[in-house]
Amino acid sequence: MAIHENLLGGPPPTHLPDDPGPRELLAGGTSAADVAAKYPTSSLAWARLADEAFERGSVVESYAYARTGYHRGLDALRRNGWKGHGPVPWEHEPNRGFLRALHALARAAQAIGEKEEYERCSQFLKDSSPEAAEVLG
Repeated sequence: MAIHENLLGGPPPTHLPDDPGPRELLAGGTSAADVAAKYPTSSLAWARLADEAFERGSVVESYAYARTGYHRGLDALRRNGWKGHGPVPWEHEPNRGFLRALHALARAAQAIGEKEEYERCSQFLKDSSPEAAEVLG
């Protein structure tokens, strides 16, 4: 049986196309701000900015970065056939920017007291990729 096979006939997993530029720049030490400026549609760059802001205690800034990455990811998912639900597998590396941004948005929402958004984003992450929810905490 294939991984992510849905026996109930639900939507197939969405696999975003690979965009190695942002990932390679970040891995090479380029600042997340510079990567986001060069690749503004990269959820990964915005998620990294959200993580950095959160780590230094700038929770509202983290929230804003995460929300940007989340919306950029939703746009990419929709362009690639996603209909608002269904698996977005963590094991497909190009999906990780969106999943990281979604996690960062949930985390920042919780930190600023946005309970409903925290719960919605946390559930969305679990529904999209149980593995991402586990890995990201």
